[in-house]
Amino acid sequence: MLSKNQLRQVKLLEQKKHRQQSGLFVAEGPKVVGDLLRCGFKPQTVFATAAYENPFGIDCIEVTPDELRKLSFLQHPQYVLATFCMPKTSEVTEPRGLCLALDGVQDPGNLGTIIRIADWFGIDTIYCSQDTADAWNPKVVQATMGSIARVNIIYTKLTDLLGQTSLPVYGTLLDGEDLYSKNLAEEGIIVMGNEGNGISAEVRQLVTERLLIPCYRKGDTAESLNVAIATAITCAEFRRRK
Repeated sequence: MLSKNQLRQVKLLEQKKHRQQSGLFVAEGPKVVGDLLRCGFKPQTVFATAAYENPFGIDCIEVTPDELRKLSFLQHPQYVLATFCMPKTSEVTEPRGLCLALDGVQDPGNLGTIIRIADWFGIDTIYCSQDTADAWNPKVVQATMGSIARVNIIYTKLTDLLGQTSLPVYGTLLDGEDLYSKNLAEEGIIVMGNEGNGISAEVRQLVTERLLIPCYRKGDTAESLNVAIATAITCAEFRRRK
């Protein structure tokens, strides 16, 4: 039976300060929980209904579907919810290969989708500004659909990182060159900006290669692309060239 304290401890993990204090985050559903387990993440507590198949043979606290709904951050809970130990904060190292840098991305759904995009296109590291949404927010973790287990997320001061790197720094800007005709290197850092304001002025000064995703509709059209969609388009073109 689910206790009031267990319920309280899980619900507190919606708040960043409690995630930081406890060193724990929440993951839900067989897919997300399974990917984290396969990648070596350590569960602290696992709550599951009798319908959960438990392919990993982990110790579970059995709960009813109604109790799982009380625990869950989802509209439609999926058999299992687990709290996991957060990975140790990675040291900021010299960027290698193709990386992403997120400058003030605020929406948890966008961040989770971008992590999933990075996983799909084989991008191992995402550097995030300190004002980017917390990657261990339950909404972000869920939106990654397990990809957060395979992508290294590093929070740092982007101006320091970009100012010191020897790699080209790409940014999507309105005064950029057409993404589909510009020369693109195999290695580099792709900077994506805030949903409303784009790349900040400080970071924009450090962009060495300006890109533009061209619009093909003439006249009245959408003002901009969603940042996650723009990330997918940009990453796809880099990988297509490779």
